[in-house]
Amino acid sequence: MNSLNSSIPSELGFCTSLTYLTLAYNHLEGKIPPSIGQLRELGCLDLSYNFLNSSIPSELGLCTSLTYLDLSHNQLQGKIPPSIGQLRELQHLDLNMNSLNSSIPFELGFCTSLTYLTLVYNHLEGKIPPSIGQLRELGCLDLSYNFLISSIPSELGFCTSLTFLALASNKLNGELPLSLSNLNNITNLILFANRFTGPLLPSLLPNWTKVVYLQLQHNSFSGNIPPEIGLLSDLRRLDLSRNHLSGSIPLTLSNLSNIQILNLSNNNLNGPFPTELAFPLLGNFDLSNNNFTRPKKNNIKVIIGLSVVATIIALILKPKRVLKKINSAQNFKDFESMILQEEVKFTFGEVVKAIEDFHEKYCIGKGGFGRVYKAELLSSQVVAVKRLNMSDPNDIPAINFQSFENEIRTLTNIRHRNIIRLYGFCSRRGCIFLLYEYLERGSLGKALYGVEGVTQLGWATRVKIVKGLAHALSYLHHDCSPPIVHRDVTVNNVLLESDFEARLSDFGTARLIGANSSNWTHIVGSFGYMAPELALTMRVTDKCDVFSFGVVALEVMMGRHPGDLLESQLSKSSKSMKEDNAELLLKDLLDQRLEAPSNELAKAVVLVMSLALACIHTRPGSRPTMLYVAQKLSTRSLPSLPEPFGMLTINKLMGI
Repeated sequence: MNSLNSSIPSELGFCTSLTYLTLAYNHLEGKIPPSIGQLRELGCLDLSYNFLNSSIPSELGLCTSLTYLDLSHNQLQGKIPPSIGQLRELQHLDLNMNSLNSSIPFELGFCTSLTYLTLVYNHLEGKIPPSIGQLRELGCLDLSYNFLISSIPSELGFCTSLTFLALASNKLNGELPLSLSNLNNITNLILFANRFTGPLLPSLLPNWTKVVYLQLQHNSFSGNIPPEIGLLSDLRRLDLSRNHLSGSIPLTLSNLSNIQILNLSNNNLNGPFPTELAFPLLGNFDLSNNNFTRPKKNNIKVIIGLSVVATIIALILKPKRVLKKINSAQNFKDFESMILQEEVKFTFGEVVKAIEDFHEKYCIGKGGFGRVYKAELLSSQVVAVKRLNMSDPNDIPAINFQSFENEIRTLTNIRHRNIIRLYGFCSRRGCIFLLYEYLERGSLGKALYGVEGVTQLGWATRVKIVKGLAHALSYLHHDCSPPIVHRDVTVNNVLLESDFEARLSDFGTARLIGANSSNWTHIVGSFGYMAPELALTMRVTDKCDVFSFGVVALEVMMGRHPGDLLESQLSKSSKSMKEDNAELLLKDLLDQRLEAPSNELAKAVVLVMSLALACIHTRPGSRPTMLYVAQKLSTRSLPSLPEPFGMLTINKLMGI
C-alpha cells in the first residue's frame, strides 16, 4: 500500500530466509523475477493489485514452502506454469483478474493441500482438468468469467469439502454430472451463463440441503422443475431464469421458507399458477415470460414478505400493462394523480389530504432534490412522499423527461428485500411526486449517530446492515437488465426496518438531473462518498457504487465517517497509507462506544472491514464487484484470523 512504481528487483532472491513477502497495492510493473524461486522458506507471497505484466515464472514452483500465493489483480499473461504442481503445501491460490490465456494445468491437481482456488476473470481456455478431483480439502473453487469449454468433469464430485463452487460465464456444456450430488457441504452453486443442457435431475438435489445460493440462469436446462427442490430449506436465492424449463411449478416450492430471491422467468413453464405460495422473506419475485394460465383473482394468495399481494399475478402475466400508461402520455406535465403500482389501494388525492396539501409539519426531511413528507392514510397505511420541484432551479435545475420515464420504468419493476419499494408517482402543479413505503426507524445515519448507535446497533446488527446493503447493490448491478448504478450510496440513503434490515433508497433520483446542470455533485453523488475518479472523468460506473459502499461499511463499523482514512489513501501529498494507517490497530479504528467483538463476531467484523478497505481502492479496476462482496459476506464459514483480534492491524486486513 505505497506508490512503488519500479520493477521487482531480481536481488530479492538473495533474501533466502524470507518467510513472508507482500508487495500488494503498489504500482509495480514488469515481470516477476525468476530469482524468486530461490526463496525456499517463503510461506506467504502476495503481489496482488499491481501492474505486473509478464508470465508467471516456472521457478515459482521451487518455493515449496508456500502456503499462500496471491498474484491477483495484475496484467499477467501466458500460462499457469505446470511447475505450480510442486507446491504441495499450498492452501490459498488467487490468480484472478489477470490475462492468463492457456488451459488450466493438469498438475494443479497435485496441490492437494489447497482449500481456496480462484482463477476468475482471465482468458483461460480448454477443459477443467479431471485432476482437480484430487483436491479433497478444497472449500472454494471459482473459475468464473473465462472461456472454459466441455462438460464438468465427474471427478469434481470427489471434492466433497467444497462449500463454494462457481463456474459462471464460461462455455461449459453438457449435463450436470450425477457426481455433483456428493457435494453435501455446498452452500453456493453458481453456474449461470453457460451452455448446460438436459434436465435438473432429481437425484442431484437431496444432498444439497445446505445450499443457500443456487444460480443456474442463462443456460439451456430443459424438463420439469423437480419437486425435490423443496428439500433445499436453507435456500435464499434460486435463479432458474432464461432456460427451457417446462411443466408446472411444484407445490414443494412453498417449503423454501428462507427464500429471498426467486426468479423463474423466461422459461416455458405452464399450467395453472399455484394458488397458494408462502414466502415470508421474499424480496425479489419474477415469474414473467412463461405460459401460465391465470386463475381467478380471488383464489390467489401469494405471501411475500409481510404482505399479501393479491394482484401480483397481473404483474407477472402482464408486466408491461403499467408501462403502457406511461408510453401513451405525450408529456409528463399531463400526468395528474397517476399511481403506477396496481396493488396500491389509495389515490394521490388521499395522500395530499393526509398531509394537508404538503404542510410543513409533515415534512420529515430536506435534501438537494426536494422534500420528503410522512403521510398517514385513513386506512392506517403510512407512505413517504418525495416532492421534486420542477419550477425552482435551486431544487431541480433541469428535468429530463425522457430520463424520468426510463427511471420510473426501472424503479417500479424492482423487487428486492433490501431495496425500498416505490408505489408510484404523479405530476401536479409543477412538481413531481414519488411515493415510497415508509420505514419508521428512518435512515442509517440517524440510527448510527443517535442513541440507537450504542443501545441497539451492536456488532451483529451492523454486520447485518452492511450485508443487506451489499445484496441490494449486487442485485442492481448484476441481476437487473440493464444494470442499475445507484450513484448516491450514503448512510442517509439507507433506511432501516424495525428489525434493522437495511433498505436502499433514493437510487436513481440523481439521474433525473439534466446533463446541462451545473450542480455536478448531485449528478455524481454526495461529498465524502464519491469515488476519486469522478473528479477527473465525471463518468459514473458500478465501481463508483462499490467505492461508496466501502465508505458506508467503514462508517458503520467505525461509528464515524472515515475521512482521515480516505484522505491518507487517496491524497498524493500524504506520506503513504502504510506510514499513516497500515500499523493502526483495528480495535482502535472501530466504534469505541462498543465493546470489542469476540469469537465468530470478531471474524465477521474483520471480514467486513477487509472487504470495505478493498472497495475504497484508488483504482476502480482493483475494487471487487458487489456480487463478490455479497457472496463473501454470506459465506457460512468465516476465515480464521491470522492473529489475535487485538493485535490485528489495517495492514493485516489487506491480506484476508
